Amino acid sequence: MEDAAAEPLVQCPVCLRELPGAHINSHLDRCLQAGEGEAEREWPPPCKRMRLAAGLQASEEEEAAAGEQQEEEEACPAAAPVFSLFHKGRGAGAAGPSPGAGGGRRGAGREAAAEPGDGGGERAAGRRAGPSGGSIAQKLEGKPLADKLRPDTLGDYVGQERVLGAQTLLRSLLEAHEIPSLILWGPPGCGKTTLAHIIASSSKKNGTRFVTLSATSAKTNDVRDVISQAQNEKRLFKRKTILFIDEIHRFNKSQQDTFLPHVECGTVTLIGATTENPSFQVNSALLSRCRVIVLEKLSVEAMEAILMRAVRSLGIQVLGQDEQHNSPETGSNSKSSEFPVYIEKKALSTLAYLCDGDARTGLNGLQLAVQARLAAGITKGCSADGVLITEEHVKEGLQRSHILYDRAGEEHYNCISALHKSMRGSDENASLYWLARMLEGGEDPLYVARRLVRFASEDIGLADPLALSQAVAAYQGCHFIGMPECEVILAQCVVYFARAPKSIEVYRAYSNVKECLRMHTGPLPPVPLHLRNAPTKLMKNLGYGKGYKYNPMYKEPVEQDYLPEDLKGTNFFKERKT
Repeated sequence: MEDAAAEPLVQCPVCLRELPGAHINSHLDRCLQAGEGEAEREWPPPCKRMRLAAGLQASEEEEAAAGEQQEEEEACPAAAPVFSLFHKGRGAGAAGPSPGAGGGRRGAGREAAAEPGDGGGERAAGRRAGPSGGSIAQKLEGKPLADKLRPDTLGDYVGQERVLGAQTLLRSLLEAHEIPSLILWGPPGCGKTTLAHIIASSSKKNGTRFVTLSATSAKTNDVRDVISQAQNEKRLFKRKTILFIDEIHRFNKSQQDTFLPHVECGTVTLIGATTENPSFQVNSALLSRCRVIVLEKLSVEAMEAILMRAVRSLGIQVLGQDEQHNSPETGSNSKSSEFPVYIEKKALSTLAYLCDGDARTGLNGLQLAVQARLAAGITKGCSADGVLITEEHVKEGLQRSHILYDRAGEEHYNCISALHKSMRGSDENASLYWLARMLEGGEDPLYVARRLVRFASEDIGLADPLALSQAVAAYQGCHFIGMPECEVILAQCVVYFARAPKSIEVYRAYSNVKECLRMHTGPLPPVPLHLRNAPTKLMKNLGYGKGYKYNPMYKEPVEQDYLPEDLKGTNFFKERKT
């Protein structure tokens, strides 16, 4: 053993134990074949002191053996089980000691940092259940409240009952740890990232590797590195890998093509989150390999439940309409707070309405309102009655009604379609509503004005020829003065169009002409000779313009054909059969 100890040590890449070079190959074979890392424990842990191979007498070693063993036990009282970098971590109660307690401890630290849920999901869930103890001000420090209160289990997930309710397909798959490739599509703050976080917590407990990337910062090489690691994990240890890509629509088409073969063969399970319509922003080939889950914005009831859970975790007392914050029977749940904090129930309801189904906006608005009131109470001095957060404080925290609108996304096209159809239906109230929804959300007024010019000819047409003049004048007015002054110009034009008579006679006739041209077979018919211009003598000799009747020279209507020979008698203004 002394000769072996004198050899240079080599670190095992699996369990991170340090062994003599002569024995590393046989140990590595046993370590890889162990499956769960139950390699035999033949060598002392690295925390033992290396004995000097030369210059020591055997008698001296025997005399120091007892004292050395006692020192080693004090330095390394118990070889704790090690969580290998390639295996799922085992709890302290796992049968059999884990190899390389000392050397593997460093690897275990890295594993815990990279995958905090492995072997400790219950403890992680407890830590994430809510802000830690202390005063309310201390609970609000650090991360945003929306991140601190992010749930870890499906039982704590609020909203999206249509997709994740009881007995739904997706919930059954998640509970069975059978995760398909998914594209989560929904507005901001509806729970896409939270759902991915829940899947991560569940998969780590089940031994599945979970990797998170953001398309806003990740590059193609980062994706290839993750896929390469996933291939090694699957080949060597039969371990699955789930790859979560946040804002996947930020990847271009060629970057998205990187996932195709690996999602197809099951090397990785892809979960993508996007606020944009996947039909336009995600490759159709990738869409065919993933299931699109549509998440709606949260209802007011769901938002109230989320906010109520937040104030309870912070230890803030909720006051009803008839309660006063200085009543002696009402107290704050935060025992460590310097003074009690109260919030009106009406304030929570108002916040639930104003955040427009965005849980992140609601929670962060609540956090801002509470922090502002606490800071004001400390600055001005607070009475024994405590701090009260009212509806006005919540509104001030949000500054304005949170309007969900994306000038380049799905909501842009939804709103302009609703405006067009409301004017066509002569509903002036709905027309004004959708106009204001777009302008208050930051839409370009010139875009709306251009759409009104089109509407004037498409839907009003000859029923009111002045509508086109109104639309052009509205466009010029918006161009001259801009927002916010031009909003009333657009409002006047929208109401005029909603009240105007409607006619699609011209629009339908022109559509019939286009259909006639598309359906024509063979070469198009030539222009009749009498309709052709004849600026030269040669053209006149060829018959151009011959027989043309100049209409102003006749008092009576002129009988003359203007359509090609094949189309004589065609009436495009009659409704054509489809």
